[in-house]
Amino acid sequence: MLLDIKQYGDPVLRAESAPLEHLDSDLKNLADNMLETMYAAEGIGLAAPQIGLNIQMVVIDIPEDEEEQDIPETAIVNGETKPVRDLMPLVFVNPVLEPYGNLCPFTEGCLSVRGIRSNVLRPEFVKARLTQLDGSVLEIDCGGLLARCLQHECDHLKGFLFTDRVSSAAKITLAKKLKKLAASR
Repeated sequence: MLLDIKQYGDPVLRAESAPLEHLDSDLKNLADNMLETMYAAEGIGLAAPQIGLNIQMVVIDIPEDEEEQDIPETAIVNGETKPVRDLMPLVFVNPVLEPYGNLCPFTEGCLSVRGIRSNVLRPEFVKARLTQLDGSVLEIDCGGLLARCLQHECDHLKGFLFTDRVSSAAKITLAKKLKKLAASR
């Protein structure tokens, strides 16, 4: 079932999300609907606040053709090196992230900020502790697009949008477009 993606200006996008205390079959249905919605919108990540739920839940699916390099990206997952492709789709709750490394620019967009893209500086790598819907925990150490996507989607759980992370000059440039976007929702 396709869900409504909340747009810039909706207060739900600015609220901090609550951790999930219980994992049940309803979450599996929600995850399936979130993935279907994300695919239909041609995105690679979607956080629960973007569909109006302030819970700490995220879905990510990075297609092979979106990977940044000619060789497949890899990540260290629970101590083993694995292709990122093998992790997809990634569905998790209550993430704990530790970004690290140099700040790297990358042009980001967002399903909740339609039609706007801008350069964002984020740490190059991230260590993540992600609880899956079956209760198992993935410990991931990664770089590349997965590190970027994890940071972007988990920002949503704290009430942040990528537009909060752009340079001061970019904020000035985007201000009119963002105001128009908020008015049109």
